[in-house]
Amino acid sequence: MRFAPPVAVIVGLSLLLTWFSWRAVDPEAELFDRSLSEIDRFGLSEDNLYRDLFAARTGLLRNYDPLVSEIDTLHDGIARLRDTAALDPQTRETVERLATSVNRQEDLVENFKSQNAVLQNSLSFFARFAAHSDLRDLDLAISSAAAAIFHLTLDTSLAAVNEAQQRLDEVELQAIGSGQIASVEPFLAHGRLLHKLLPSVDDILQAMTSLQLKNDQDALRAMILERQLASRNSARSYRLLLYATSLVLMGFLVYLGVRLRSRANALRRRAALEHIIADISMSFINATPQGIDDEIHRAIASFGTFAGSDRVYLVVVGATTRTYLWHQPGREFPPGWPEGAPDLAARMDAEREGVVHVPRVARMPGGEDKRFLRKLGLGGWACAVNTDRHGRVVAFGFDAVGCKCRISHAGELVLLRMALDTFIHAIERQAVEEERGRLQKRLQHARRMERIGTFTSGIAHNFNNILGGILGHAEVMEEHIGSGSPAALARHLVGIRRSAERARDLISQILAFGRRRDIRRNPLGINALVAEAVSLLRVSLPPHIELVVKQFPAGLTVSGEGAQLQQVIMNLVHNAANAIPDAGRIDVDIELQEISKPMILTHDKIEAGKYVRISVSDTGAGMDEPTLDRIFEPFFTTRPDGNGLGLATVREIVHDHGGGMNVRSRPGQGSRFDVWLPVVAAPVSAPADRRAVHAIGQGKVVMLVSGDSDRLLGDEEMLAALGYEAVGFSTAEAARAASRTAPDRFDFAIVGQVGSLTQSLDLATELHRAMPSAPVVLATKIASEVGADALLAAGISDVVRWPIVAEEIAIVLPQISRVDRRKAPARMKDARASLILPA
Repeated sequence: MRFAPPVAVIVGLSLLLTWFSWRAVDPEAELFDRSLSEIDRFGLSEDNLYRDLFAARTGLLRNYDPLVSEIDTLHDGIARLRDTAALDPQTRETVERLATSVNRQEDLVENFKSQNAVLQNSLSFFARFAAHSDLRDLDLAISSAAAAIFHLTLDTSLAAVNEAQQRLDEVELQAIGSGQIASVEPFLAHGRLLHKLLPSVDDILQAMTSLQLKNDQDALRAMILERQLASRNSARSYRLLLYATSLVLMGFLVYLGVRLRSRANALRRRAALEHIIADISMSFINATPQGIDDEIHRAIASFGTFAGSDRVYLVVVGATTRTYLWHQPGREFPPGWPEGAPDLAARMDAEREGVVHVPRVARMPGGEDKRFLRKLGLGGWACAVNTDRHGRVVAFGFDAVGCKCRISHAGELVLLRMALDTFIHAIERQAVEEERGRLQKRLQHARRMERIGTFTSGIAHNFNNILGGILGHAEVMEEHIGSGSPAALARHLVGIRRSAERARDLISQILAFGRRRDIRRNPLGINALVAEAVSLLRVSLPPHIELVVKQFPAGLTVSGEGAQLQQVIMNLVHNAANAIPDAGRIDVDIELQEISKPMILTHDKIEAGKYVRISVSDTGAGMDEPTLDRIFEPFFTTRPDGNGLGLATVREIVHDHGGGMNVRSRPGQGSRFDVWLPVVAAPVSAPADRRAVHAIGQGKVVMLVSGDSDRLLGDEEMLAALGYEAVGFSTAEAARAASRTAPDRFDFAIVGQVGSLTQSLDLATELHRAMPSAPVVLATKIASEVGADALLAAGISDVVRWPIVAEEIAIVLPQISRVDRRKAPARMKDARASLILPA
């Protein structure tokens, strides 16, 4: 799981929560409260101003400093309202109207102060004059004028103004009439001033009351209250968003915790799976080739227990199909499964990662694959598929019966492919070890036969020379002995000659066993071969032994030399007859057998394919286990008159024809010898028609490298006679160039003597590297100089003697062709990369 996206989500939600938290506490609430307080304070200052104005108007306030202070307070309030209440253009406009009104009030207050001060002075003088006047003649007029003026202080309407003017005029007229105008002149002056100031001061007060400051204050308060309510509603909405975001964050943290826990569990499972793979790898490394199968069974059981799967299996599909199975109790494998797992994985298109993953079969799209998996009862399926270097398809699968697949994490699927590679390496190692063992046995056999051949040939030649002299002298002595000679002397000479002749026959067998057999391979019909051998045997077997030949299929064909195969049948039948002391029976049976995987016989191992099995059974004395283990050893015999070469020769001939021997015997119950010979598809031709041998090679191209140009030409003709297209090279450089230029042209490569043995091995290594699909055969004079590891490292498939002989090449090339024929699928697989199945 990548950490950047979750961290980004958490940081984003945290920032969103922070912003929502800030908005949810209503950050403008304090500003709104301050604005409303300033408005209330402003209104209170205005009320105080009006109170003091009216007090000054009535004369209760003589000091005008409060008026100045209150005007300043109003200006300060306007400044504070600009800072707090001017929230938007509308409120700002209202505050500016209030500021204009305050400025207007200030002008009116200044006028009021100047006029009201004069008014109060005049009113005081007027009141004192009216109260203390000594003008008796004018008392009534003065009293009337004073009353009108005092009434004017209370009512400055037009009637009151006219009434006061009239009374003042009356006082003036009476004072003129009485000649006291000088005495009332001050009174009239202050009266006329009061008559003028009282309406003017009241107009000022009326102008101030008409400024509509209260309306603007109320409007501003209403706007602020409206915005305050909107702000509170917005804060409430943000609190809801904050709550919702908190829930989202909490849910995401819970989800993240679940994911992290799942991730931790997946990491723990991955670590456990890696530990299992490491443990299995070490087990495979430490296991012997024979124990690898047991380790594979243990490994798949470990995987099944770890994954909690119902069934686990490993399927190896090549020339034969091998399966390694494990299942829970009661979860047995249905018929045909898991053998069909590789084909199903290929149909489901596993080309991308090598793993097919079906978490739930029920959720698959409809189709044949879904129906097939449901028919198997699977609820989930995981399978890794790959090919080994020999082209064998290997599938490693996990079945979940009736439930979802227990393997779900991508990391486990990757490790599933890694586990499959571990199995493939183990299987390939097993194959390499088996190939190493086969080469080692062949080398040991070649060395042993080489030593035996050299030893016996040398002794046989010497003994043959001695026997030639003995026979010659015996014949000369027989010619010189006349009819009158003693009978005993003639009888002894005849005995000497017969013994020498038997010794010569034995030495001929030794020489035949020790030297190379020149096999002339032809397609041979088993019917005619056995019929001819039986006809010869019937006249040579003792009359107390019954020879029974069972019916066998017609048309069976093998490739080889008829005389040698007849010798095999006759040797086995004679050996059976020698094992029957009294009356008995020998059965000859022929069957067609097809094996799907390599088969281990009692004394040999044969590859998969079709074979003719020739069985020779007797009712003789039988053999015990120690004798059975040594019957094919040269010179080993249990008969006093035996030479120990009959069965050894049989096995050598069978090996030369690409077959094997299987022997079953028990003391007192007789013996059975089975000869397995590979069947060929070529028709049987007339003996004179040598073109039939072409079916052996079938036109395949053989690269032949030899430093001897004269022998190279003859070897090319020999390979052509066997049905191969031989391309000869007299130098290693030319062979290397051809292998690099056209690596797919050659089906086989035979490396002869191109210098020292090391140079031949180096050339074989380079040819195998350049042409990995073409088996390489090494031809050498002395097999004992080469080790199995060196052959395996060089990529050599088999070893023959040098100079090469037709019978060995005719056997070896078809044999290694059958062994290596699985490499063709590997080449095609390599062209399209390895097979991968997703889930």
